[in-house]
Amino acid sequence: MTIMKSTLSKIIVLVLLTIFFSVNSTMIQAAERPNIVFLFADDWGWGDLSCHGHPYVKTPNIDRLAAEGTDFYCFTVASGVCSPSRTAVMTGHFPARYNIDGHFAWPKNNQKRNMPDWLDPKAPLLPRFLQKSGYATAHFGKWHLSNNMIPDSPLPGDYGYDTYGAFNCAGEQMPVHEDARHANTFIEKCQREGKPFFINLWLHEPHTPFHTVPKYRWRFRDLDEADNIYASVLSHADDRIGEVLDTLDRLKLTDNTLVIFSSDNGPARAARPTELKLMHDTATGAGYGIGASRGITGGRKGYKGALFEGGIGVPFIARWPGKIPAGKIDRTSQISAVDLLPTFCEIAGAKLPASYAPDGISQLATLMGKRKQRREKPLFWKMKSAWPANKTRPYHWVSYAIVDQNWKLVTNNESSYWELFDIVKDPYEKTDLKKENPQVVTQLRKKIAQWKTTLPSKPDQSLFSSERTE
Repeated sequence: MTIMKSTLSKIIVLVLLTIFFSVNSTMIQAAERPNIVFLFADDWGWGDLSCHGHPYVKTPNIDRLAAEGTDFYCFTVASGVCSPSRTAVMTGHFPARYNIDGHFAWPKNNQKRNMPDWLDPKAPLLPRFLQKSGYATAHFGKWHLSNNMIPDSPLPGDYGYDTYGAFNCAGEQMPVHEDARHANTFIEKCQREGKPFFINLWLHEPHTPFHTVPKYRWRFRDLDEADNIYASVLSHADDRIGEVLDTLDRLKLTDNTLVIFSSDNGPARAARPTELKLMHDTATGAGYGIGASRGITGGRKGYKGALFEGGIGVPFIARWPGKIPAGKIDRTSQISAVDLLPTFCEIAGAKLPASYAPDGISQLATLMGKRKQRREKPLFWKMKSAWPANKTRPYHWVSYAIVDQNWKLVTNNESSYWELFDIVKDPYEKTDLKKENPQVVTQLRKKIAQWKTTLPSKPDQSLFSSERTE
């Protein structure tokens, strides 16, 4: 009996040791693989941060990220509007490769614009690459890689997320202010399980409708009503970001978590004076309309919907303690939304398929301050824009653009008019240099023409809603 008890005790000890070392090994592995939290706002202008000098908006939590990380001044997204910009983040490709040139709306509108009704879930996808490499993946907040008026579109879970809560998608719409609460719950779960995590936290603010809360209106009670509304929703979003940062601190995950804050495009502005009134959105509910849009671009030309820097040049702040320099401003490194997929995958140790050819490049060394990255690949943009330019929207005529090294060329849809800028020396695009540099113009126009030949003429019909009419 004594021998049996001794043997049983040894077995129990062995099992407990096995469990301990297994759990400990998982936690060590998680500690070696950083967590990633990507905060992606909607219509948040470059100048809409107190750390970027906004006269009355207060963003102490985003300012904290800038103080503890690096603020990159030359980041651009891949479109002047929402859905294409998000497509670039998800795929590492220019959105024109998927015929996604505008925002997803009703099927008849998508059809008219030669667009699919949703992003192909079989496309190469950032969350799926990370999921396959062992990351827990989640999406909370705005989706808009389809829309809620397309009920037969794939759900976010079909794109490589273990869990999600979203709006502007099919199915139940998550309330816009619950994004941080769900993210914190997910972080706590991953911390208990010792698993590295990737979170897309895509904020609604400051997109219309503006969903105000009295607490935040009171903070800015001395401002005029439209400014009060705008400042209040940004402050509310900043507080929710602070809740996530506090959770990382509380769980002692801050040092092993890369946090990035950015925006999908520049700020929305009404083309003419617009009455301040309520509106209703089928995905997010009632709130104030574009009459309360007060976003600023920090001096950049144009606003949302433009391919000038006011439409595509947005905040990009990255914090990863001990890896990314703290309190620094990088004014020259050209980083793009298409770079995020290869960058995040390199950080996570996720292997990319041999068949995958990203349009972006990994910017890990640039984030860590080890080199000032001059792009190895040009960047391209495509949008449907009116020509000649509308007098009320003078910077919204560009349909194609290219950035190659220090040069940026913009052209209309017919390629009958163009402008050339030295985007490094002249980030505000004040001086058109086409007359002084005809050879550069010729070279860049040829590159745009060649790029166009690589784009599909029409979307795949498998990405059409059953509600689309022929």
